[in-house]
Amino acid sequence: MSRNEKETAGQNIPYIAGITLIATLGGLLFGYDTAVISGAERSVQIFLVDRLGLSTWVHGATISSALIGCIIGGAISGVFASGIGRKKTLILAAVLFFMSALGSGYPEFLFFEDGEPTMGLLYMFNFYRIIGGIGVGLASAVVPVYIGEIAPANIRGRLVSLNQFAIIFGMLVVYFVNWGIASGQSVEWINEVGWRRMFLSEAIPAGLFGVLLFFVPETPRYLSMAGRDDEALKILTKVNGGQRAKEIFAEIKNTVEHHSGKLLSYGKTVIVIGVLLSIFQQFVGINVALYYAPRIFESMGAGKDASMLQTVVMGVINVIFTVVAILTVDRWGRKPLLMVGSIGMAVGMFAIAGLAYYEVIGISTLVFIIIYTASFMMSWGPITWVLISEIFPNKIRGKAVAVAVAAQWAANFFISATYPSMMEFSGAFTYGFYGLMSLLSFLFVWKMIPETKGKSLEEMEELWRKKSGSVPESNVAAGR
Repeated sequence: MSRNEKETAGQNIPYIAGITLIATLGGLLFGYDTAVISGAERSVQIFLVDRLGLSTWVHGATISSALIGCIIGGAISGVFASGIGRKKTLILAAVLFFMSALGSGYPEFLFFEDGEPTMGLLYMFNFYRIIGGIGVGLASAVVPVYIGEIAPANIRGRLVSLNQFAIIFGMLVVYFVNWGIASGQSVEWINEVGWRRMFLSEAIPAGLFGVLLFFVPETPRYLSMAGRDDEALKILTKVNGGQRAKEIFAEIKNTVEHHSGKLLSYGKTVIVIGVLLSIFQQFVGINVALYYAPRIFESMGAGKDASMLQTVVMGVINVIFTVVAILTVDRWGRKPLLMVGSIGMAVGMFAIAGLAYYEVIGISTLVFIIIYTASFMMSWGPITWVLISEIFPNKIRGKAVAVAVAAQWAANFFISATYPSMMEFSGAFTYGFYGLMSLLSFLFVWKMIPETKGKSLEEMEELWRKKSGSVPESNVAAGR
């Protein structure tokens, strides 16, 4: 029997699939929460910013305020994931999603008069959005780690990629929800009532996620680090079968016991790669296309309803090309997909920059936006999360993922908040910058990213141990 046959013989695929689908609801809420603002941002501007006579900068900061929470959530995710576990951290994220949905939809709750914009109400709206952002930050860091630590190596890429599918699907769902709420309604009604319903709709998937999480196990790698070996082996057996579970358990115990867990105990390179992966994923400009999609399409000459519908079309394209990544990531590998995606994004963004420079607005712009987003969704969208869940050694995974995800959300906030002012300066310059970042991302992957296809998490740990020249603590103690 071949190695691959031995590894797959005892795998409980229905059980693995069920756990993964529940976990990816966190990804769906990640997408839902970050994209719900796309349908509501103009109404929020009119209701809270324009009526108070505030600046474009305040509008950009308000629309991006959830990202402050994302940075916080990403930064603290390692503390929570290592302290209370992956599962309980996801339950906390679900609670925060639920609170944010209710509060963002009705920020007047308890303290303010209905429909009367004040600075206090603006602060409260941003507070609720930041709470939701903390939930997003926690989920964005912990869901890929959770799936990566549960999934067998031979299908880990596909299963972690499902989280990106869930993120994009969550965005597509909320595009339909926003379109459905706004369809046939007057602009006045949308600006007074409709935007509230867009935010409130998130409470439904948030509540479902929180309930279903009580039916999934904790990850065996966390349980082993917490000294709960019997539980860890039981879950490994249920996922992988008895013989393979014992082998994986021995590998986990070996890696868990050999290092202190200090962030740089495997050297700086692995941390730098994780951080740069996260930064490049945002500096290519994808969230500008997602957050400001309706406004971009309106600037191309589409009406309000048409721009919402074109956003839905873009969401469908995103889902299709994320499926391409899911089907190919464990066959082609991580590096080839990232490099092809970087080239496609560069082509799309440089073309859009050229069209913006010559003030050409029309179907050609839409075509290159689709080329750009499709390239991202088949590569940097899902594969970044796959790599972040795979490359870090067991003992430092919680801390390292927290650093990488915090860097990602900080980059996201910078790009999203600067987009309106950059566009005021020059559309061609703005899109040209994103194109340049796409080219640099290609060089980064080519030179620095190791291929992780088919490797166990423990094999990746051994790779970084050799690169850093670190010696297991047990060897040092024994004088070897």
